[in-house]
Amino acid sequence: MKVKDCMCNDVCYVKPATTVSEVAKLMSDNHVGSVPVCDENDCLCGIVTDRDILLRVVACNKNASQTPISEIMTSNVCTCTETDDITNAQSKMSEQQIRRLPVCDEHNHVIGILTIGNLCQNGQEIGEEQLSQTMGNICNCEPNSPNAE
Repeated sequence: MKVKDCMCNDVCYVKPATTVSEVAKLMSDNHVGSVPVCDENDCLCGIVTDRDILLRVVACNKNASQTPISEIMTSNVCTCTETDDITNAQSKMSEQQIRRLPVCDEHNHVIGILTIGNLCQNGQEIGEEQLSQTMGNICNCEPNSPNAE
């Protein structure tokens, strides 16, 4: 199975100067937990999650309506391509412990996003054991351990 068979194609993104408040509203309106950040050439330059907003803005008492997203985004973004095998994308997600993986074309333009929800929706094709292992790695928990939730 290829990433293109599993990913979400409808992805909104923002520019680095967009305020944290605007990004939070966009996330809320679109029911998403992350938003890619793209430069003036529409190339991926970062990603921001709802957790980033909580830990890097709210917990630090920053002004969300004045803070540009570029101040809190993650700039070293792990990506995949739509032609990557799904197992390759799962490996990246597992190794980096990330729940959302931007899918980019050869020009680094975001064309989709692969989420753990997408993986779960395709669990039968991916394989339940492989999916379970990926989820455990992402969540950093061992199945059947006393600390696993």
